[in-house]
Amino acid sequence: MEKTPNHIGIIMDGNGRWAKQRGKIRSFGHKAGSDNVDRVVSYAFSKGVRTLSLYAFSSENWARPKEEVDELMRLLEVYFKKFLKKVLKNDIRLFVMGDISALSSKLQKIIIDAMEKSKNNTSHVLNIGLNYGARKEIVTAVKKLIKENKEITEQSILENLYTAPFGEPDLIIRTGGELRLSNFMLYQGAYSELYFTDVLWPDFDEVELDKALESFSKRKRRFGALEEE
Repeated sequence: MEKTPNHIGIIMDGNGRWAKQRGKIRSFGHKAGSDNVDRVVSYAFSKGVRTLSLYAFSSENWARPKEEVDELMRLLEVYFKKFLKKVLKNDIRLFVMGDISALSSKLQKIIIDAMEKSKNNTSHVLNIGLNYGARKEIVTAVKKLIKENKEITEQSILENLYTAPFGEPDLIIRTGGELRLSNFMLYQGAYSELYFTDVLWPDFDEVELDKALESFSKRKRRFGALEEE
């Protein structure tokens, strides 16, 4: 491929439908989706992607049935504990964007511990959106600027978003067939290339990621300017 995105954001959609197609409950799909994260993360980093931002749990997902939310929280606990060793071994910085204060104290501790232990890793960044919503992120950034009596500009807002240290996503992928961003990285993604696929997240493998990367490599990114003759 001619070019590889430095930063990819992925809206991981379709776990519930994947389970339903197999006559299983939604939690079965969430478990399969959680297992798929490791595969996609490893492959993306091997292809030269430096930062991967995954939309794991939105601020709107609390409206789902309590049983489903509880299972998602349990899977997150398992994932962070399991993945931490790999993160440290492979020089990956683990970061969580979102308001984690709404999570259980146990999960908060696990997340803070993982971020602290990996904060000096520099090869790759795995950024996970938990209790994340882009609109709230923007409001939080603006409130911070006002509190600090700083000028509100496009750049100052950008510098106070969760993802400020990692830059804006070059490519945003959404699995599962829906054609919307669902409150994911709205400010940072102003000039991101978008890629939508009908493939449900548990089935989104190396081949599917290659298709997205190939599509990106053919895009001409002009950021509002005219294409050179």
